[in-house]
Amino acid sequence: MPDTVLKVESLTKVYNRRRGKETVAVDDISFSVGKNEVVGLLGPNGAGKTTTIKCICTLIGPTKGTISVNGTDAVKNARAVLQKVTAVLEGNRNIYWRLSVRENLEFFAGLQGIPLRRVRSYIDELIELFQLKEKEKTPARKLSRGMQQKLAVACALVKRTDILLLDEPTLGLDVEISHELRFALKEMAQRGERTIILSSHDMNVVQDICERVIIINDGRIVTDDKVDNLLKLFQASAYRFEIEAQLSDLQRRRLQERFKLLKISDTDHYTEIEAELEDGNHIY
Repeated sequence: MPDTVLKVESLTKVYNRRRGKETVAVDDISFSVGKNEVVGLLGPNGAGKTTTIKCICTLIGPTKGTISVNGTDAVKNARAVLQKVTAVLEGNRNIYWRLSVRENLEFFAGLQGIPLRRVRSYIDELIELFQLKEKEKTPARKLSRGMQQKLAVACALVKRTDILLLDEPTLGLDVEISHELRFALKEMAQRGERTIILSSHDMNVVQDICERVIIINDGRIVTDDKVDNLLKLFQASAYRFEIEAQLSDLQRRRLQERFKLLKISDTDHYTEIEAELEDGNHIY
């Protein structure tokens, strides 16, 4: 793995509900992310993705566990971590409605103390990348939801932090805008300018943008692997056959030579075979 910029160890988050009930949102998860990696957190609604992101960006504190951003403890030194992490959370648009597209970008650059002369060309680049050129003088309140989301991500990028966190960036967007935003994020990811951690319940989004995926369900990590490896795994199909006969040793060897056999088991009356086939037509 490249130089580690994020290390999450035994992260647990428990919410206390009324009547003494507890909800475990994140249950003892650990993972690391390297410099300039693009990683997807994939899972159904309520899996713990958003809670994990909120803990990383110090919006909420963990019940147990540690989070380190470039060696800085996110729990003990949240203010320092905020200088290294930018987050765009689902349902929260970090933009100002009265300001135009360009004015929003200039405003967020100013918040970071970046002189406009130093960032103007980068703002031009972001406007082009997110296809906002025709709307650059339009107030944010008059933009569509999709345009507002693209602007929110662009504003987050003005702050050139080590890590960018995106929580469900395409949720609720129409197909065209979703593809435009995914294209922009993919272009940005391919430049390798920063580490990106993106949460989504949509495998297509993760597949488009990320090189690695961490699948989370019920607050726990199910698997953590390269996207390509998981796609190969899911493309293969397992089949089960029952043959009303006992197979000879020669027949077993021929099956093993031709197919990837998962299991062969015998009963008194038939043989059960489980095999992995890339193409179901191979059965015939």
